[in-house]
Amino acid sequence: MSDVTAVEASPRPEIARLHFHDLKGALADGWRDFRRAPGFGLFFSGVYVLGGLALVLLGAGTVAWTLTVSLGFPLVAPFAAVGLYEVSRRLEQGQPLVWREILGVVAREKDRQIPWMGAIIVIYFLFWTFLAHMIFALFMGLSVMTNISSSLEVFLTASGLSMIAVELVVGGAFAFVLYSLTVVSLPLLLDKEIDFVSAMLISFRTVQENFAVLLAWAFVIATLVFWSMVPLFLGLLVALPVLGHATWHLYRRALVSPAG
Repeated sequence: MSDVTAVEASPRPEIARLHFHDLKGALADGWRDFRRAPGFGLFFSGVYVLGGLALVLLGAGTVAWTLTVSLGFPLVAPFAAVGLYEVSRRLEQGQPLVWREILGVVAREKDRQIPWMGAIIVIYFLFWTFLAHMIFALFMGLSVMTNISSSLEVFLTASGLSMIAVELVVGGAFAFVLYSLTVVSLPLLLDKEIDFVSAMLISFRTVQENFAVLLAWAFVIATLVFWSMVPLFLGLLVALPVLGHATWHLYRRALVSPAG
């Protein structure tokens, strides 16, 4: 006798036309959700911030490592926001915010599709880290005789400035591709019964059909995350939950369940 229960797949959502005022509305809704449930926001963002500090401390000693982590670290942010999506969903539906239930929902995702997305994000992050080291070696390979952690002047040379420029361009391109695959796929996977490949394709199509608006949203995320990381990642304690909640509300605007 089998305990496996078949779960009916959700119908494919339709992609809506987004406008720039939707970004303002999503941010306002995200700030409202954070103010309504600050404990959850601080908890989930705190886990993320502690993870970021651990990455930097474990790799402390070189400016190059700090630069690499700083560029690659935001790539894992979407997966860390699953708990925030659940909080926003419950606030939206008027459900009570119970710690045990919310953490239980996040834990149960291990049996659904989000872990596959998490694996892809981790592989993506590892590949970016490898590529970033390759770029560093390509431009700065002859600088190994210099103590880079204490001699910042090496980064002001032609090779150093070129390396930084390439790291920014390549890192930005990698981040935007991952952003395009996850901006609505992660909240979609939490909300509906759909496979992760289809969710990523829907997310990518959503970015294609709303390119200007979602490019602006990517810029908003990058700007807020960057400035929040400056004071030892502490600004992320507020920026991440607001952005996480806002992403849920932007997802609700971007994808519409088919009628019937």
